[in-house]
Amino acid sequence: MVCTMPFLRALLSTTRMIRHSTELSAGLPVDDAVLLDAPDERLSPALVAAALGGYGPAAELLAVTREGAEWETRDRFLTRLVTFAHSRDGWLADWLSAAPRDPDALLVKAGLAVRRAWESPARAERLREVGPLISAAAEAQPGDPVPWRLALDHARGTHATHTVFEALWEQAIRRSPHHYGCHVAALQYLSAAWYGSHRECFDFAEQAAQDALPDSLVQALPVRAAFALLLDAQLDHRPGPVQVERIDAAADLAIRLSAAYRPGDLWPAETRNLLAYVLVVRGRWDEALEQFRLIGPYATSFPWSSVSDDPLGQFLDARDGARLQVASVTPLRNREGRSRARGHYA
Repeated sequence: MVCTMPFLRALLSTTRMIRHSTELSAGLPVDDAVLLDAPDERLSPALVAAALGGYGPAAELLAVTREGAEWETRDRFLTRLVTFAHSRDGWLADWLSAAPRDPDALLVKAGLAVRRAWESPARAERLREVGPLISAAAEAQPGDPVPWRLALDHARGTHATHTVFEALWEQAIRRSPHHYGCHVAALQYLSAAWYGSHRECFDFAEQAAQDALPDSLVQALPVRAAFALLLDAQLDHRPGPVQVERIDAAADLAIRLSAAYRPGDLWPAETRNLLAYVLVVRGRWDEALEQFRLIGPYATSFPWSSVSDDPLGQFLDARDGARLQVASVTPLRNREGRSRARGHYA
């Protein structure tokens, strides 16, 4: 009997997975329906037009965000347009030729220059060369915090001192005190991978989250700090008890933030992807599976590209892993009923 117990446990576990894995897939899009970095309905026409060589819709889109002070949305759209221009920039060249002083065109130009400089082997030198482009974008629209987010990323890559970085940070938050992108840039500068430590990173993230507006994505900063720690821990050492406590608290806060948004909402998709990753690493399978349901078909490159060259594949593997882990510990249905029936007829 003793020798058969491990086999029996494995058999029961397999039975549970077979029985429950299908029903636990409820609410999860099939693999082929999952999209990586899907654009929203406002951005899609601009990307389609850019693919055809037209800059008009992109110009109109960014003009609307600038005039309406939609700084968070503007930053997101900028990132996506820069990513597209990185491989196909003819439309941007035409835009700059037609409107060389357009603040939106100058912003995309600066963003693209920073992106390309970051990928250069001579990163710091190349970044220093593009500094004037960031300044031109900032001067073209003085109230816009997005060029200052670029400036913060630029400062990190050029090994700027804490004093220089703090001066840039003050300029950024003066324009938008709760701007998510600028907070992420500051968090990266303070990370252990750059010029700070995991403790500094968490301290900044937790204070920013505490001061954040209701339902602001700034409340997700602690889970970003948790991700950085877990990624580092996988390469070096396991987090200590205090660090684990901060990681789980960050995840709890992000879970509450996620609950404030509707399922399948594109706006918090990256935050939910990040949260799902942290929950998977922490072995919090039920909660991870719930986040995958809330994510719906919207996988994002971050954080999965940080751990794999195939972010979509990594997302799908993690989702399947969470589903199977939950299935493996879900009790077999009607076991108690069958036991009572056997007792009744015995």
